Amino acid sequence: MSNPTISRDIVHNLSEACGNDPDAFQAIANRISKEQRRLFRHVEGEFAEKDPVSGQVALYMMSVCVRVIEQQSGRLTKVNQDSIKAATKSVRSQLSSILPVDDDFAERAKSVSRAQPHLLDEVLWALYEREETDMLPEEAQIDPKKSAMIYIMLWIAVEALNSHWKA
Repeated sequence: MSNPTISRDIVHNLSEACGNDPDAFQAIANRISKEQRRLFRHVEGEFAEKDPVSGQVALYMMSVCVRVIEQQSGRLTKVNQDSIKAATKSVRSQLSSILPVDDDFAERAKSVSRAQPHLLDEVLWALYEREETDMLPEEAQIDPKKSAMIYIMLWIAVEALNSHWKA
């Protein structure tokens, strides 16, 4: 049985709530990163040497993704290495459909089959579509290729999380 898709409105409202109270969310993000340690280490490892700044963005966004899922009814268990490998294989099998990273990347990314598409669309919006006027001063526009790497890692994470969520 597959999980229900979390609605776009719920995803957006819960994501915005994380950003609207950063101090409260920091404590939640710390708890989430401990509970999903293996998944967080996997993502952190992908960025550690190549681009630690983008890695921090990815970890924050992954905390938001986990928070959105855990606020739904049901149970979210710890993601294991086998789930990460399966999610990576699934995502890699579709990468040729969304690459290269160009002006149409985000639209192509929305067109492929994904777990929790509204959650991943919110990630794409934050990385590619959000206007600079919507950003906080400490937020910077990220290079499109780095944004693509963040998106792909979060896509893998959401696929793995969805396999450990029982709605």
